[in-house]
Amino acid sequence: MDKSKFTYRCTDCGREYDSTGTMYLCPSCSMGQMPDAPPSGVLKTLYDYEAIRDTVSGFTGLREKGFIDLLPVRSIASLPPLRVGNTPLYHVRELDGKRLPFGLYLKDDSQNPTWSFKDRASALVSAYAGESQYGTIITASTGNAGSSMAGICASQGQRAVIVVPETAPLAKLTQIVMYGATIVPVKGTYDEAFDLSVKATEAFGWYNRNTAFNPLTIEGKKTASFELFEQLHCRIPDRIFIPAGDGVILAGIYKGFEDLLRLGIIERMPVIVAVQSEKSDNLVRNISQETFRTIPSSTVADSISVDIPRNFNMARQFIKEYNGETKTVSDDAILSASKALSGNTGLFAEPAAAAAFAGFLSYSRNGLLGPGSSNVVLLTGSGLKDPGAVSSLTRMPASVYPALENLERLVQ
Repeated sequence: MDKSKFTYRCTDCGREYDSTGTMYLCPSCSMGQMPDAPPSGVLKTLYDYEAIRDTVSGFTGLREKGFIDLLPVRSIASLPPLRVGNTPLYHVRELDGKRLPFGLYLKDDSQNPTWSFKDRASALVSAYAGESQYGTIITASTGNAGSSMAGICASQGQRAVIVVPETAPLAKLTQIVMYGATIVPVKGTYDEAFDLSVKATEAFGWYNRNTAFNPLTIEGKKTASFELFEQLHCRIPDRIFIPAGDGVILAGIYKGFEDLLRLGIIERMPVIVAVQSEKSDNLVRNISQETFRTIPSSTVADSISVDIPRNFNMARQFIKEYNGETKTVSDDAILSASKALSGNTGLFAEPAAAAAFAGFLSYSRNGLLGPGSSNVVLLTGSGLKDPGAVSSLTRMPASVYPALENLERLVQ
């Protein structure tokens, strides 16, 4: 890898490293890792912004080159052949038959190849692995990251090893198996699966995709920021509601806009709202605390059910530096938001994605969104990823004989 293209900077100590070899965490800070605490030494990827500004003609120039100047790979051709990103942004003008006094936009990343936002990170990890001659990629996952990595690897002819809690939703486990990956269900939590995958990386020399542990996952997820800016006609929204678990999606969205800030393309950062379930709030609850304390998670939103947020330190820095906001919502509110979203827009989102919409609905009901403001909700995964989660909201009527009077009775 050309070390002149980008460098790594430690989130904690600020030390910088060149990119000539594969790096995960800051070697110095990660040595003092405390148990039951978020990882120390998560790395941020930085570019030569002055050189990019001198050689690229603004945002249009970046887009025309596929944003390769802001990606840690040598060639766009290294990315998977599947269409990752360029997902639709829908403008919603009414909810429940009432005209909205502000702008609401839904960024539907369930339209990625494996039906989740995680494809953005997996695509970049796969490209880097290919350019760096890695034959096997391993990751720990509650489901989406694993099915994403498995699908992307299938498209690239790479081997994927996916470590998951045995309690992960069957639909996601089915995806992993169908894509041909080696699946390793463990009797334990996501955090235990994470630790096992790191041990395997060290033992076998495989490339690790784990969120935050691998700094390139943040770089992959930031591409959604570039798309949002373009889809909003090069305007910055007032707020973006994001579901938060590990804090990597949050950091990715921040990082994308921060890159544009560094290049002078934008002048301000949108207010980013990190939304978590009240039953898995280990990120937002600890932001203002001096000592991190974890509480076991038990939310219906499995994709954001995290005991130890792996990107906590970077996420907290972004939120504090750019005046971000946080919100917790109940599991009942998440399921209700999923139903409201589906019934109003035709978009069926999994509970983790619906959490962001629940956060938006709470803001709206409490008068926190100004008239004429522009608000984006990031929908990170399809509801078909975990249909069992919404089973309490669905009622299937008994079968009837095919007679008109029976149909009429059901309709009425």
